[in-house]
Amino acid sequence: MKFVAFERAKQGTGASRRLRNSGRTPGIVYGGSTDTTLIELDHNALWHTIKKEAFHASVLDMELNGVEHKVLLRDVQMHPYKQLILHIDFQRVDATTKLHMKVPLHFFGDELSPAVKTDGCIANHVLTEIEVLCLPTDLPEFIKVDLSGLKKGRSLHVTDIVLPKGVTAVKHGSNNPVVVSVVLIAGAVVEAPAADAAAAAPAKGGKPAAKAAPAAKPAAKK
Repeated sequence: MKFVAFERAKQGTGASRRLRNSGRTPGIVYGGSTDTTLIELDHNALWHTIKKEAFHASVLDMELNGVEHKVLLRDVQMHPYKQLILHIDFQRVDATTKLHMKVPLHFFGDELSPAVKTDGCIANHVLTEIEVLCLPTDLPEFIKVDLSGLKKGRSLHVTDIVLPKGVTAVKHGSNNPVVVSVVLIAGAVVEAPAADAAAAAPAKGGKPAAKAAPAAKPAAKK
């Protein structure tokens, strides 16, 4: 994803306030072998761009003074109640240095799983993103998670996710967090197994079982 930034000369609270009043958002670019650079961006264009998932989880192409730079979004400061971006930070990317990034998860296939399809359960998404380590060229915009194998009483953990080539999940210590848990819906109707249904049905061509005779009434007293 590409965006345009402009270099700014002034800094400080007053300069940033005047910049925002003119429809611009102040920001910085840091990292790498270059000094921190003060930048500004068009606020309206930035407001629409930050709503895109890829802007938060992929390597971006920033055009600054006619030169493209590879950067990552690192921080966005929002106004407490106004639709206003107060400040934005980017980090320069080195093609040979691995990145720690949080990548969103895209789930699919839960409606085909035994837990949901026949056992009256739902798939509860405990995590919606995971932290990964990879080179900039291997960084995915998102990671697909197949839930078609979910079973009742089981959970899906970070180590169960199939990651793209060159990408590894970052775990802190021996922790292996739950990504999806299987939750039984209260009062859910569970489908009867095929064997039970067949046993309950009358044999082909056979007669239905005779009803039990009613209990005899007691003799009337004389």
